[in-house]
Amino acid sequence: MGFVSFSGRVLFASVFLLSVYQEFVEFGVDGGPAAKLLAPKYNTFVNHITSHLGVKVPEVDMKHVISAAIALKGIGGLLFVFGSSFGAYLLLLYLTFATPILFDFYNYDIQKPEFVELFSKFTQNLARFGALLFFLGMKNSIPKRHTKRKAPKTKAA
Repeated sequence: MGFVSFSGRVLFASVFLLSVYQEFVEFGVDGGPAAKLLAPKYNTFVNHITSHLGVKVPEVDMKHVISAAIALKGIGGLLFVFGSSFGAYLLLLYLTFATPILFDFYNYDIQKPEFVELFSKFTQNLARFGALLFFLGMKNSIPKRHTKRKAPKTKAA
């Protein structure tokens, strides 16, 4: 059972680790294509937050946002492979912030092809989020193994 569990964690984390590799290779001095793709989506998300909640979001450089995403996915994915709850929490943190910004299906009309693609990817990330929550729930519900101590032998008087 241990090998099957490890294999499942490797396959699950490969989604994150392969994207980390791709983003790291393409990073360059400006954050690469990921920063160019994220900038307009992030600005739209910030405008929604500002207009609906009245909260001013501080300015950030997309290069730093991509660096943080690479760090969260990379460290979280590697730790998750080895069964770490902290790795799962890092991946949850990444998904919490990235999913509504990257897959902004709510900005498109339902008839547009972009809506279907973004909604599909949004629901895939929700499934990943749920799988991580399931992992954490199972990890916390399984009791830790305690070494059994032998009862001391009583001495006959």
